[in-house]
Amino acid sequence: MEIQTIQKFLHTSPRKLRLVSDMVRKMEPSKALDVLGVTPKAAAKDLEKALRVVLANAKQQGLDTSKLTFKKIEINESMKMRRFRAGTKGRVKPYKKRMSHIKIVLSDKEVK
Repeated sequence: MEIQTIQKFLHTSPRKLRLVSDMVRKMEPSKALDVLGVTPKAAAKDLEKALRVVLANAKQQGLDTSKLTFKKIEINESMKMRRFRAGTKGRVKPYKKRMSHIKIVLSDKEVK
């Protein structure tokens, strides 16, 4: 059985979240929670919250959380807020504040 969660419109750039998700992708979810708790990156907190939600969903479905494995962790790009900073001589310096979506799928079957 598969359990999934999707966290949308997180105010963290996808590149920063992918760095943290690549670190825990091959681990067990319970061990990944321990690692994310001591990781000094701000994106680790967002990923830890999403992982806690999917583990709570699995427990609610009656699955044994110790036998679960990651089937998929996707970090997708969301919309970009376009902002600008005032430049010299009346010019505009545009930049984008990037957002992201996290999709975590856990499975109780062995993934090959």
